[in-house]
Amino acid sequence: MTDDLKVTVQRKGDAAVLYTRGYINNLGGEEIASRAYELMDDGIRTLILNLRETKIVNSIGISILIEVIEKMTEKEGQIAFCCLTPVIQKTFQIMGLAQYAKIYPDEESAAQELGLPAAS
Repeated sequence: MTDDLKVTVQRKGDAAVLYTRGYINNLGGEEIASRAYELMDDGIRTLILNLRETKIVNSIGISILIEVIEKMTEKEGQIAFCCLTPVIQKTFQIMGLAQYAKIYPDEESAAQELGLPAAS
């Protein structure tokens, strides 16, 4: 397994989904933050982070995700996570991310509750 995190973005109206693949460590967290901040600066106020292809997140990666959540909160937006492994979901709950960002079992339920356009 490579440590490099790959992030792809799919815009959905005034929202976006970030798909991650790989390890969310300091470099991976910075890649997510960079993409998220670009989207926020471009007017996106709803983000879903789909972690289906991410199996591990370290403490530095979590701290960077918290910074992304804080910036989105400052912009009066919303952020959510979906498709987490049970270990990552429990870690996010313990570390407090679940207090500020909702966690959904799949992208469809996240998109529906957050009011994103239906997949085409």
